[in-house]
Order: sequence, then structure tokens, then C-alpha cells
Amino acid sequence: MHFHLLLTDHCNLCCTYCRGKAFLPGEAPAGPDMDLDWTLPAELQVDLDRLYAFLARDPSPVLTFYGGEPLLRTDLIRTIMDHAPVERFLIQTNGLLLPQVEPDLLMRFSTILVSVDGARDLTDRYRGRGTYDTVMRGVRRLRSLGYRGEVIARMTVAEATEIEDAVLHLAGLPDHPFSSLHWQLDANFSSDYPGRDFRCWAETSYLPGIRRLVGRWVEEMEEHGRVPRWYPFLDTTEDLLQGRGSPLRCGSGHANYSILTDGALSPCPIMVGMKAHYVGHITESDPMHLPLVSVNGECTTCHLLPFCGGRCLYASILKPWPEEARRSVCATVQGLHDALTGALPQIRDLLTSGRIRMEDFAHEKYNGCEIIP
Repeated sequence: MHFHLLLTDHCNLCCTYCRGKAFLPGEAPAGPDMDLDWTLPAELQVDLDRLYAFLARDPSPVLTFYGGEPLLRTDLIRTIMDHAPVERFLIQTNGLLLPQVEPDLLMRFSTILVSVDGARDLTDRYRGRGTYDTVMRGVRRLRSLGYRGEVIARMTVAEATEIEDAVLHLAGLPDHPFSSLHWQLDANFSSDYPGRDFRCWAETSYLPGIRRLVGRWVEEMEEHGRVPRWYPFLDTTEDLLQGRGSPLRCGSGHANYSILTDGALSPCPIMVGMKAHYVGHITESDPMHLPLVSVNGECTTCHLLPFCGGRCLYASILKPWPEEARRSVCATVQGLHDALTGALPQIRDLLTSGRIRMEDFAHEKYNGCEIIP
């Protein structure tokens, strides 16, 4: 099982698509009927021996450090890595502190997901001036130290993003500091839709960019015999080629659970405080028999369900955008599906010819990439 461990709620950034939204007029942290637990501690306050005992009941646990910004608690990270009975450690970080982390600690992560949204101007627009340069300095330091694990550029995409330009910038950096790319749409996560131009942008910019990117992805296979690790394409195409569907592709509620700062267990790392949807506690739950949690509502009867798994459990429960707006998000999923299925004959020809192999699509599931943007 994969587990996200929330170390701290504190963060050293205030990104426009994340904490910056708390300052928007009329922005609410949850729906009107959501009973939130406001008593959750801001820092991890669980008995670590009990945490280790919980994890030890899983024969092959994988732990992802999460926040806030988890690198604000490198002391706690080191302690847990020294003592937790865990198979592999991952971390999701905004990257600002990467240049300062001790090399021996960095080498112990099998995967490091770093938030970066594209080129310098775009990243700094969303995340603050100077962020891009600091993050890239940290990622390049990782490589100079000899880090051989997976480094995933984890992009957030919104109306200022030209998706083709942003992806190709990060994929085309001359020193190839990133192993993989993933992007997530800033859509249907908060009650910000009235002030957005999402639908127009999705139709005129994002979806045309996705179609072009799929073409570039396949071109890379043809010309160089390799499958770029662009997760929204990689995971979904592997399943399309094998004719199989998927539950929530991030793993939430079936293969990836979250341990909150008080030890409560949530099906999703952003469902903090949504106590009606907790699935247990580390002191009383068996990690191998946690309740399964699925999407609800219109997703359950949608023809895209086998492809996207429902996109987002949090959004499925909370529904922060009105129905018409949610349909515009589903249209982006449909567009991704159509672009990839349109490329399948070409990809199958490349497999038949031996130019690429099915093994080239292999990847670690539930590693923090939501897969469906």
C-alpha cells in the first residue's frame, strides 16, 4: 500500500492556485454542509512507535512525505526514515529547500516530485518571483550529487499556461534534470469558477495543446525509440493498449491512503479535516483492510469512468463547481481520451515493429501523480 504522511501544514510559498486562494473574496475551504475538523494539529503529533506498528502490518508499505512543505521538517523525515519499516520513501516538495538538504538524505528517496509549472516566467507568475531559479538549482544539484531515482516535474496548469510550451520546456532542458512530467489542472478544487475563464481556455488553448503534445509524444517514439514519461499519457495509454480500465488512477481510496497529523486515515491527502470521510486511525486500523472509497454522483454512470476512474475523489464529494462548469472539466478528460485513442494505431505499429516495447510504458503506480489532469 502507498501512504501519504502529512508532516506539517506549514508552507514557505503562497502559490496562486493553492494557499493564495484563501485570500480570494468569498472563497470557502469547503462546501456549506461540510463538517470540518478544525482541531487537527498543524504538525505531525502521533506516537512514532504507533506509526511504525501500523506500517509494519503492511508487507510492502511505500511512504510519501507530504505537507504543507515537508522539507520544513527534515529532522522528522530523517527520524522516520531511520526507523520506519518501509520499503520505499517518496516526497512531494515545492523544491525551495532542495539546495539545502543533506546529500545523504536526498539519496534515500526513490522518487522526488518537485513542483514546477513550466518555464521561469510562468512558474514565477504562479508561485512567486525567483521560485523557478531556486527550484532548478535544487534539481540540478540532485543530479550533480549522483541521484539516480525518479525526479518528477509536477506541474499545475491554469489559464496562464500554454500546455505545449510548458511541457516541452521542461522535457527539453539540455541537462535533462527531470525523469518524468506530470500536470494537474487547477479545476473543480475550490469555489473559484465564477472568476475564471476556464471553459474558453480549455477549448481554445489547453485541448489543442494536448492534441499537439500527443503527436509530439508519438514522434519521439518513432524517431528515438523511447516513450517519454509524461504521466497523463503514459499510464492511460498502457491501459488502453491492454484493454483495461482503472479505478481512481491516483490510488485514493483503494491503493493510496493518507495519514493525517493526528493519525487519522483519509482516502486522499487533500481531504484534510473531512472527518465524515475518514477510514480509520493508525492505532486501530489494519492497513491491509482499509475501507474502499469510490467516486459518486454523475461519475458512476459516465462512459469515461473506466478511462479516468472518476478523476478526483475530493471533487466528486465536494462538487465546488456548478454542474455546467464540471462538464467543462469532463470535456478535458474526453479530449485527452480522444487524442490518445486516435494515436493507438500508430503506437501499436511501433510496438509490432519493435521500435518500442510494452515494457517502455512501465512505471510505479500511485506515486503521487493523479494521472488524469
